[in-house]
This record gives sequence, C-alpha cells and structure tokens, in this order.
Amino acid sequence: YEATRGTLRFGPGQSRLLLPVRIIDDDIYEQDEFFRVRLSSPRPDGQPGAVTGTGSPPSSTPTTAQVSLGSNSQATVTIFDDDHAGLFSFELCSQRVNESVGSMAITIMRTSGSRGLVQLPYSTSPGTARPGEDYVEQNGMLVFQNDETLKNIEIQIIDDEEYEKNKNFFIELGEPVLVENKAEEMTDDVAKLGCPSLGETNKMEVIIEESYEFKSTVDKLMKKTNLALVVSSSSWREQFVNAVTVSAGEDDDDEGSSDDRLPSCFDYIMHFLTVFWKVLFAFVPPTEYLNGWACFVVSISLIGLLTALTGDLATQFGCTIGLKSSVTAIVFVALGTSVPDTFASKVAAIQDQYADASIGNVTGSNAVNVFLGIGVAWTIAAVYWAAQGKKFLVEPGNLAFSVTIFTICAFLAVATLMYRRRPEVGGELGGPRASKYFTSCLFIALWLAYIILSSLEAYCYIPGF
Repeated sequence: YEATRGTLRFGPGQSRLLLPVRIIDDDIYEQDEFFRVRLSSPRPDGQPGAVTGTGSPPSSTPTTAQVSLGSNSQATVTIFDDDHAGLFSFELCSQRVNESVGSMAITIMRTSGSRGLVQLPYSTSPGTARPGEDYVEQNGMLVFQNDETLKNIEIQIIDDEEYEKNKNFFIELGEPVLVENKAEEMTDDVAKLGCPSLGETNKMEVIIEESYEFKSTVDKLMKKTNLALVVSSSSWREQFVNAVTVSAGEDDDDEGSSDDRLPSCFDYIMHFLTVFWKVLFAFVPPTEYLNGWACFVVSISLIGLLTALTGDLATQFGCTIGLKSSVTAIVFVALGTSVPDTFASKVAAIQDQYADASIGNVTGSNAVNVFLGIGVAWTIAAVYWAAQGKKFLVEPGNLAFSVTIFTICAFLAVATLMYRRRPEVGGELGGPRASKYFTSCLFIALWLAYIILSSLEAYCYIPGF
C-alpha cells in the first residue's frame, strides 16, 4: 500500500469522512497482510482552543470546544491476497447421460483464485463402459487464461441401442501447471503455495443410460409378445437336447457371440464332467407349466436333495480323515453348499445391470440354510422329545467363537461393498481391474482367516469363549 498522512477537516454538522488509501496489486501469492491507520491530535479548526459551536451563529464570547479521540482511534486494515492460481475440480462428482445424446459437456471449475495462465491435463478411464464401444476415449489439455474460471470438456458418447443400459466410466484431472509462474524464481515458500492445485472433486463418474426412445419402443413390442416364449424353455425335449449338446462357453470379450463359435477343448472337458447333472436337472418341468410353479417346486426339491447329499459326503470324508465335525462343517459342508450359490450369483451378476440379485442370492441362500436348515430340524426334534417328556438340548461347542469370527469377517465384507460405491470404483461388483482383484483377494483372505481361526480354536491351539 502507499503510506499516507494528512489532516481531515470536519465541517459544521459533518459527522463522517472517507480516508482514501491506495492498495498496490501485485501478481505474487502472499499471505494476508495488514496495516494500521491511526488518528491523533484532534484540535478545533482555527485558533487552538477557540471555535464556535457547531451549527450555531457566531457568539461574541468565544467558547472552548471539547475535542478528543474516541475509543476507536486506530483501525486495522487487512489486505486479502487474490493471487492464487486456483483450485481445479469438477462441478459434479457424478453425472448421468443418455446414450443417444451424441456428446456431453463436462464443466471444470476454477475456484479460490484465477491468476495466471494454467494448463490442466485430463483423461478418461474405463469402468463398466468400454472405450470405443460406449464412449470415445479422450486425453487432452485444457488451458485456462488469466481470470478464466470455467472450461468444458466434450466427450463423445456412442449409441449402440442397448436395452436397459447402465454403464459407467470416469474422467480424471491431472496436476495443473502454472505456465507464467513468477514464484519459481523466488525462494519464498509462501509464494509457491499460490501454485495451482486440484480441488476435492478431481475424479468424476459418468453413467451412460439407455436411450429413452429406444427403451420405450422395445417395451411396447414386449407388451405385445408372450415373454414366456422368450425367456423360458418350451418343452422337456428342448431341455434334454440342450443338456447333451456341447456348446461354446461365454467369452467376456465377445459377449453374445457364443452361438457363432465352436466349442473349445475346455468346453468338451467341462461338458463331460457335468453332463450327469445337466441331464438330471433336465427333468425339471419347463417354466411355462403351471405359470412356473412346477419348475420352482421341483428345482427347490432337487437342490435340497443335492445339498443333503453334499453334506453327508462331506461328513463321511471328514470322519474318514479324522477331522472334527465342527471343522468339517465350516470347510467341506459349507464349501459344498456355497459353491452352487457362487455360480448362481455369477450368472445373476452377468445378466443383471445391478448387484442386487447376485449379492441377495448369496445372503438369502445362507439365511435359508441357517433359519430353515437348523431351525426346522431343531423344531422337529424339540417337539418330538417334548412328546416323550424329555428336553431337547444341543451342546454349543465352539459355536460362539465361530459366530464371532464370522460376524467380524461379515462386517468387513459389507464395509468393503459400501466403500466400493464411491465414484472412483463405481459399484459393489466390477469396476477397475485393480479394485476387482483387490476385493477378490480380500474376500478370499477373510474366508481363509475364518477357517484357520475356527480350526485352531476347535483343536485348542487358541482359547475360545
């Protein structure tokens, strides 16, 4: 600022004056600074100690004016620095777009300062949407001029007319660079703090939805079509033919093209290993019989029989090799009954755009195993022994320790799924390659930790509850 000093003159009846002080504007980032303005030595205008009263006619007898400083005789003026190059961030952390829009504009904001010429790199990264199929991959550089606070990025969206589409990809901002950086020539660390930096929202999720016009057209056509003919089998003959026919497996890189490819050697091996189960479940009635209820009842019955068979085989195996029943239950019986649920969840995850069906299938099936598998059996036994006039008692064994470890692992698993909802991952299932492998390894590690700790407690290597 420019230092100044002088005298303020208050005329009769005047109670306020402005004191001008020139503030010097530079282009260097600094901390907020302050200076003080002091009032001193007030005196009446004219001869010292003799003035006329304010607003009254001159008196023949001079009066002594009472002039003194008030309580606020000193003011502090703070100069706020506005030379920061800015914080760069997206306007939104997530944005939905129709796939038929052609191109979309993403807004980049520059806040907390706009001084200097700044270059800001950006790039797209895939999520469930694939570059070249759902959007055009893009890497570039935005240039913010001095005092420019907004820029837009144009992203091309590819319309492939996919029904119920819900895919995502991400746009990330790189580290901004100040082109005209006077602070580089300075050794003052405070000046370097004025360099541009990224704000809080530096990664944005873009969700591509289906074309509303296309979906509306398909919905109208589906209403006029018997959907049972589309999603179900029409006869037992068709089911048995499909069961004994070797077909090409699904390829993640070639979705929907399995009918055009020949079966591989692995497909033949898997077919001959599973042909017995394919033929067995071909006896399940087609879904069009009794509005699907026949299929539902028979399927549940066969699954129950297979679960009982798996449990008995696992029990016999554990008895043969000398494992305790509690260890056999959590290792082999649970593994045998849960592997089919895992494959069913995989199919649900592939066919459904949401993770509800795949995750609900696993949790629901385990709930049925516990609530019905144990509850019904114990209820029948309790009723029977009550009719005999005796009590039905079940020894808890190491159940408390095992349930505690399972609850801790389940809490960590649910917390992981909740964290994966953040924009940088995009959802409970799928997402970037690194997050997929990390989540898989984490869940396998939790399963192994549960088995090892429960087994060590069962054999008294560690104390239980």
